[in-house]
Amino acid sequence: MTDTVFALDRATIARPGGPTVLSDFSWTVREGETWAVTGPVGSGKSTLADALLGRLHLRGGDLTWPLLDRLRAAGREAKYVSDIARHVPFQENSRLFSYAGHYYQQRFEFGDAEEPLALDTFLRSGSPATADEVAAVAARLGLADRLGQAFMTLSNGQTRRARIARALLGHPELLVLDDPFLGVDAAGREEVSDFLGRLVKEGLRLVLVCAPEAVPAWVTNRLALPAGEEQEDIGQDNRMDRMPSPSSVLVRHPVHPVILSNNSADPIVELRDVTVRHGGKTLLDGVTWTVRAGERWAVVGPNGSGKTTLLSLLCGDHPQAFSNDVRLFGRRRGTGERIWDVKRPVGLTSPEFHLYFTGSLTAGRAAATGFFDGVTDQPTTPEQDGMVAGLFGDFGLTALAKRPFRQLSTGEQKLVLLARALVKRPRLLILDEPFQSFDAGTVEHCRDWLDANLGEDQALLFVSHHPPELPRTVTRTLRLDRGRATVD
Repeated sequence: MTDTVFALDRATIARPGGPTVLSDFSWTVREGETWAVTGPVGSGKSTLADALLGRLHLRGGDLTWPLLDRLRAAGREAKYVSDIARHVPFQENSRLFSYAGHYYQQRFEFGDAEEPLALDTFLRSGSPATADEVAAVAARLGLADRLGQAFMTLSNGQTRRARIARALLGHPELLVLDDPFLGVDAAGREEVSDFLGRLVKEGLRLVLVCAPEAVPAWVTNRLALPAGEEQEDIGQDNRMDRMPSPSSVLVRHPVHPVILSNNSADPIVELRDVTVRHGGKTLLDGVTWTVRAGERWAVVGPNGSGKTTLLSLLCGDHPQAFSNDVRLFGRRRGTGERIWDVKRPVGLTSPEFHLYFTGSLTAGRAAATGFFDGVTDQPTTPEQDGMVAGLFGDFGLTALAKRPFRQLSTGEQKLVLLARALVKRPRLLILDEPFQSFDAGTVEHCRDWLDANLGEDQALLFVSHHPPELPRTVTRTLRLDRGRATVD
């Protein structure tokens, strides 16, 4: 055991109040090894990480940390595993910052918080790091010019890099990163991977939780988890040794024809020379764009290019919509409509919205909030209940419908929120990186479902850093770069 970092022996691991995700499970990590943990949605990847760091008690078996014993013997003041190891999960939920203490629109209402938490303060908190160390780590993770920015206003990819930076500034003996490449653009993924690879060479003990195709070359060992016990078959092959076959995906209906470009179709979105500025920075710069009924658009661009700001204008969440010429369904913003009038014909899912979805509802009731555009439970009709049940069946969620949303894995939660965006069959469907945390089979199934089931009158805006994720019916592209837009 002299070279063992930690060891699980015939362990049984379960989520709080939920089913067993791993049983009779043994795993040993030794010095000099860098592991990647992969597996389909619901396989227990994040649950395993929580168990390793003592956040979950095993229901059986043993977990030992010889590394902690060695450090104590060497004089290190470390009582718990959490004193020497750090886990960066999907959601920041600490004493320093919790999404439960904020609301989604507050990201854009900059004057609403008297003293918003700045990125620099977030990175320094709880760390003995000097200003130079903070600046150096921020620079290596592409955040040097964001240190004065409010933490809650960072983009999804920027937030993930910021949380990795903060964990590293604590100089952990072991770092567990949960999907560190999610929401990060191609250039950012390469930068983060190279940075982590250099740290591994310098001696950092690291465990990655990520998709099989995202495993870096410097990883020495892989742990592939099987599907969870209650995960329903939505088309993926759950065996650990091969990827899913396209023929296994169920498509229930023929693909709808798509309007490639029809100037006679009703305009759904009209932006005319839209400019958004804040804090001396231009977030959108003279954007003009029209989306018509039935069109399928990809919205692409690097982290910080303005995608989130653009979508917030369309969803009624950004106050600068009133000072710009923004028209939805033929009506200009600021002409007396309520925010709920704006949201009623729009369906949305995004990583940012996911972070703020902190209610105590069951999965089924969480999806049903999509009928009412809020996050609180309201009575539904039998027809609405049937719509939720049908979507849960399509996405393999039926067995999870009565389970608390909080107890689901990150991937399962994202599937529920995808169903939530679809329940009212919105005229404008905005899917902002909807397939994060999905395995390849789930991505393929959901992409094929969208191709087969969206109506000819429904417009789709699909945001992704991964072109293979785009539905095949997407034919138009809006590209953003530093707030400037081009249309293909």
